[in-house]
Amino acid sequence: MTDASIDATTDNADTAAAAEIAAAHLRAVDASAATLLRVAAALAPAAVAEPSALPRWTKGHVLTHISRNADSLVNLLDGARTGEDIPQYATPTARDEDIEAGSPRPLAEQLADLGASQERFTAAAAKLPAEAWTATIRHRSGFLFPAYELPLKRQMEIEYHLVDLGADYTHAQWPAGFAEAEFPRLAEQFAKAEGLPALTLTGTDSGQRAALGDGAEQLTVEGPVRTLAAWLSGRSDGAGLLVRRGDQELDHTALPELPPMG
Repeated sequence: MTDASIDATTDNADTAAAAEIAAAHLRAVDASAATLLRVAAALAPAAVAEPSALPRWTKGHVLTHISRNADSLVNLLDGARTGEDIPQYATPTARDEDIEAGSPRPLAEQLADLGASQERFTAAAAKLPAEAWTATIRHRSGFLFPAYELPLKRQMEIEYHLVDLGADYTHAQWPAGFAEAEFPRLAEQFAKAEGLPALTLTGTDSGQRAALGDGAEQLTVEGPVRTLAAWLSGRSDGAGLLVRRGDQELDHTALPELPPMG
């Protein structure tokens, strides 16, 4: 086999793998989007103006953000398909302006927007040929990432903000696959964080382990992987996690404060 043939075979394998990853995450997005619509539809009409779990945001802000995020990812999907560098948002201020403008809309309008924007996302993803999933695209913050990660990013927006909505949905209801994927990703962000004690985290249901911090104090933390991911992402104070210092058993209040995620 020639070098060119080897390269072509490798490229084909990479393309197939990227398309397979994207397809699996798109199926997960469909399930999460269905949950979002169910939870949002159960809100009382007046809930749109109620506070969410996010500072200064109402539930209407959260719902609008989820919709506009779908449209912003359509831009990135279109860029991956066409090869153009299409920005995620039209201007640096468009994201915040659109969220603020859409937040007070009636619940019925919010629900229609959630459904329609998700349909646009699904349709845009369906247009991508397999090789487009290997394209490099640019997040609004500037970092570059492969297109096949876009479906997972959409699921992250849905699942995290479902909890932030402050409705009838908590981290305990996250899909197991989502929590298991997020736990190591989140842990990696804090792996070298300064000022943290040395933490060993173990998912008692998933068997996953991660190490954080480098301080002199050593703690072990055990519990469901959903709760570990929720604590690492700031969606839980860690209630339900078992903390140990040597042979001494502590409760979740012994957990250190995590630095802001970058």
